[in-house]
Amino acid sequence: MRLITQQLLDDLMNQAAQSERGRVPYRFHEHADPVQRMLNAIVPGSYITPHKHENPDKVELISILAGRAAVLHFSDTGAVLDIHVLTTDGPVRGVDIPPRTYHNFVALTPCVVLEIIQGPYHPDTHKQFATWAPKEGSPECTAYLQNLEAQISVF
Repeated sequence: MRLITQQLLDDLMNQAAQSERGRVPYRFHEHADPVQRMLNAIVPGSYITPHKHENPDKVELISILAGRAAVLHFSDTGAVLDIHVLTTDGPVRGVDIPPRTYHNFVALTPCVVLEIIQGPYHPDTHKQFATWAPKEGSPECTAYLQNLEAQISVF
């Protein structure tokens, strides 16, 4: 048995704060496993490119374990359809995302989320990135993330 302890969550958030990407994964699975299970520690300012899981279709579950994060649901053209703020003590603590649904999440505080998604993992087919959003690491992603954060703040 592998335990998810407060010490592990704290350690991961500290590692994420030191990471160039502003996030760090902690995998419980191997890529060939039929169910992918991981913790993802993220700090504010980390940008996750909006994406969906299709071909093959995969359902993804995200649940907050520490901190606060917003999950954004996008239309196929990039309009924000829904924003769900996940908090450990709030009314929304997780979201089950159906296949073919563009989404991303934004850290509002240092946070850790539990992600469960169907496997196996294949880098070429796991995610389909939105063509209407900047890719992680591109010069445009900072302004795009700031725009998303502004939409979250008025939500």
